[in-house]
Amino acid sequence: MAIDDLLDEHEQSEKVRNWLQANGAGMIGGVVLGLALIGGWQWWQRQQQQAQVQTAERYKATVDMIQAKQLAPAKARIMSLPNSTYETVAALALAKAQLEAGQRDAAIATLQLARPPEPALAAIVSQRLGRLLIDAGKPAEALKLLPAASTDPETLQVRGDAQLALGHLEEARAAYAGALTHLDVAAPQRRLVELKLSEAGGTSAQPEAQT
Repeated sequence: MAIDDLLDEHEQSEKVRNWLQANGAGMIGGVVLGLALIGGWQWWQRQQQQAQVQTAERYKATVDMIQAKQLAPAKARIMSLPNSTYETVAALALAKAQLEAGQRDAAIATLQLARPPEPALAAIVSQRLGRLLIDAGKPAEALKLLPAASTDPETLQVRGDAQLALGHLEEARAAYAGALTHLDVAAPQRRLVELKLSEAGGTSAQPEAQT
């Protein structure tokens, strides 16, 4: 090996050693930080999974209480559930059981405390709560829950019921007609909405026969 080659290797080694001295601590720190981040992410995932399992177990225990007609303890458990689909579904189940037990006001209170995390669940809660409020003689409160611009046929039907209860026949007819517009011809509830529209003094347009 030539002297020049040895000198080149020695010079390169010195450059590497100097670079490591200058940057080695940063490299080690970066590796440690990266490992810490990976470990922290894995720990967070485990915590999330554990929390989900615990919530599912608490939800099942709540449903068991509802089925056993232990409605008061079940409501207390629902209040302790985190804001999630579990909490909303449990509240809907409890309200149904309370209504079946003749506890309409308690069912209203349960649904008023529900915290639906998704728009679809929020619509269901509003519809059921709206029906209960109408039954309780509070149609004006029911209307506040149901968006006037909604195209959901169930929401429109409940709005029609509230308007009819208030004696607002024109608004009731408009709501029922809107519900029919968004209902399939073969939908099971279509006939009921047509009857309600007729009760409000309207007539439904018959769908054209398919050829």
